[in-house]
Amino acid sequence: MARIGLVLGAGGVVGHAFHAGVLSALAEATKWDPRSAEIIVGTSAGSRVGAMLRAGVSAGDLAAFATGEPPSEDGARFLARVGPPAKLPPFTLAGLFADFPTASSPRFLLRAALRPWEARFGTVLAAALPAGRVSTEEMVAGLRQALGEGWPDRPLWICAVRLDDGRRVVFGQSGAPATAVATAVAASSAIPGFFTPVEHDGVRYVDGGVHSPTNLDLLQGLGLDLVVVSSPMSTVGGTLRFSADFPSRLLSRLRLAQEAQRVRALGTAVVAFQPNPADQLVMGSNAMDPSRRRPVVHQARESVLRRLERKDFRERLVALDL
Repeated sequence: MARIGLVLGAGGVVGHAFHAGVLSALAEATKWDPRSAEIIVGTSAGSRVGAMLRAGVSAGDLAAFATGEPPSEDGARFLARVGPPAKLPPFTLAGLFADFPTASSPRFLLRAALRPWEARFGTVLAAALPAGRVSTEEMVAGLRQALGEGWPDRPLWICAVRLDDGRRVVFGQSGAPATAVATAVAASSAIPGFFTPVEHDGVRYVDGGVHSPTNLDLLQGLGLDLVVVSSPMSTVGGTLRFSADFPSRLLSRLRLAQEAQRVRALGTAVVAFQPNPADQLVMGSNAMDPSRRRPVVHQARESVLRRLERKDFRERLVALDL
């Protein structure tokens, strides 16, 4: 049996919907069940989706939850435990810089200034932004109630960043701090400047996306046959859009390409699903806009289904046709 890894990148509320569309299309077209992935790596929005998959939620139900359509019986039971999505305050640039110039981690900024070659732009930015005012607890309260304090039996790696030194932490990996899945999801989703850093055992954590939008590199050298990546924050190659978020999408694509190259160099195939121009138009530039959930699921699903009609592309996914 083929060994499949699944990587679910950052992307906020809209990214969650993109994951749901991608995974439901894959499940429909290839009959592969994302819940069967040998390893799931989740970052920010992807951490919540990964946790739901490990809790037994199907790809079809992920899409149903995001669009408001009727889920399966199992999905309805899960939804009854977690409740409706949390209502978060609007995500605006004015809110993001409300407490500027109060940096959330002056200590790390000093260290980065002394050793700039060791610091990533995202971690420096996270340290420079003020600590957010919105708690992530409301966002994960239902997940905490549904999943309890344990950890899934099958590998689930949730990526966050220690705010005070900029280091990536992968909850669920051997040697990582022990915590509940909901706490790890909260930490992984704590967008700097908007959400308050999540404190666990005296350590502050922020969104794992400040290290890498996907953290695909974690799967290099593990002997997997294929890694499937859903990357809401990047863009397909050969496109150009005049939008506020497009430069960041290009940077995310570059980071993803670098990580994919390292994974492929050690013998593992990588197939990435990234938003095309039509997807990006529907997704908009505000990743926290809940009104986009339904149209993004449908658009991402249709894009993937069209892509899967190509014989050459299906051949790259032959490991899923089991």
